[in-house]
Amino acid sequence: MTKIAIIRIRGICKVKGEITMALDALGLKKKHACSIVEETPNLKGILSKIKDYTTYGEVSEETIKLLEEKRGKTSVKNDYKTVYFLAPPKGGFERGGIKKPFAMKGALGNRAEKINDLIVKMV
Repeated sequence: MTKIAIIRIRGICKVKGEITMALDALGLKKKHACSIVEETPNLKGILSKIKDYTTYGEVSEETIKLLEEKRGKTSVKNDYKTVYFLAPPKGGFERGGIKKPFAMKGALGNRAEKINDLIVKMV
């Protein structure tokens, strides 16, 4: 089963209650927190709800090993998610900033396998 890395990009100000609950359920309580979860049908709905506050994509095993080596396991809950607290990316986010989707050269939303490059910048 594939694993999805979800990184919270935006902060906590002016976030609706249902979105805050979804982010908290994934363990993304503060900026630059990264949660690695198994891909499930329920996850699609959650990702569509939180896409304006996070970036996500399919993570490789090498990147997961790098996270565990550099950051260690920070939080494990119900054996289906692992949370890591990362630093801001070296060199910053993409040129479009943190308010635009990845497709428009921003930082938010689905970035598929390019999530691995962002995680390496943030470790």
